[in-house]
Amino acid sequence: MKNVAQERRQPYVIWHEGYVQPEDFERRNGHRGAVVWFTGLSGAGKSTIAREVEWRLFEMGKHVFVLDGDNVRHGLNRDLGFSPKDREENIRRVGEVAKLFRNAGMIVLTAFISPYRKDREQVRKLLPEGDFLEIYVKCGVDTCIQRDPKGLYQKALRGEIPEFTGISAPYEPPEDPELVLDTEQMSVEKCVDAVIDLLDRQGILHLSG
Repeated sequence: MKNVAQERRQPYVIWHEGYVQPEDFERRNGHRGAVVWFTGLSGAGKSTIAREVEWRLFEMGKHVFVLDGDNVRHGLNRDLGFSPKDREENIRRVGEVAKLFRNAGMIVLTAFISPYRKDREQVRKLLPEGDFLEIYVKCGVDTCIQRDPKGLYQKALRGEIPEFTGISAPYEPPEDPELVLDTEQMSVEKCVDAVIDLLDRQGILHLSG
């Protein structure tokens, strides 16, 4: 079945290859491009960890940027709600943008709840093997409720926010992520160290040869 984007695509819209290819950007940057996809419940620590990783990589001289769920909904995806259909479209758009960042030789970090496995797998399929790293920021809903940095859980529990992940909408944890960060047990610093170590082991931080 075709998705909405495929149905709306006109036959005369074609992909234009640039003179500068992803490997050219990577050679100039001195590292591979990649998409590091943080997923987990609201309040689990995705954005905090992503921002800390961004800063660490920036200090290392890497070309890096964070796509944050709230920030994207201020602009690119401000027309979307939180229904299953809108969540799917939210992640589809972000996946396409992340792919463009990766093609520019950058390490793009995404911090989105992205509750559905099929949506995350669709993003993985957009990228060459090894260039999509799924990181499960694991945290129980009770702890997230206790943290509740934005006050969203309390509103959801009062019924003021419909279809809220973990309360009135489902979250599907990754089945085989590249990394699990248990933020009930690990400090932010240890989480950041684990992400940097993963990128190093996957050959993202340095070009071979």
